[in-house]
Amino acid sequence: QVQLVESGGGSVRAGGSLRLSCTASGYTFCMAWFRQVPGKEREGVAGIYSDDGETYYADSVKGRFTISRDNAKNTDYLQMDSLKPEDSAVYYCAAQIRPPCGRLADVYKFHGQGTQVTVSS
Repeated sequence: QVQLVESGGGSVRAGGSLRLSCTASGYTFCMAWFRQVPGKEREGVAGIYSDDGETYYADSVKGRFTISRDNAKNTDYLQMDSLKPEDSAVYYCAAQIRPPCGRLADVYKFHGQGTQVTVSS
């Protein structure tokens, strides 16, 4: 079992920045961030593979969000810049200890509790 602890959510004005962190209790093969607003499905935001650092992003956040990882701390970070009101959501961290990974939340075995991000106009 891997436990995930997220931090870093909050409220910010449009154009501002926030950094989310997700610390895993053990090794992870890949980690990802998803977000969800009421009434909508959980949306993949970004992901990273622990061994080679390969990353991927949703088109809606490319150029604004950066995912990174500190393997020594089993922690990944989501730097969110140029935030927009439509980025407001509960953000969830997810992880796998082996493949598969990818952009679908249901694929991931381990999930964090979520952290609220609110962007005001």
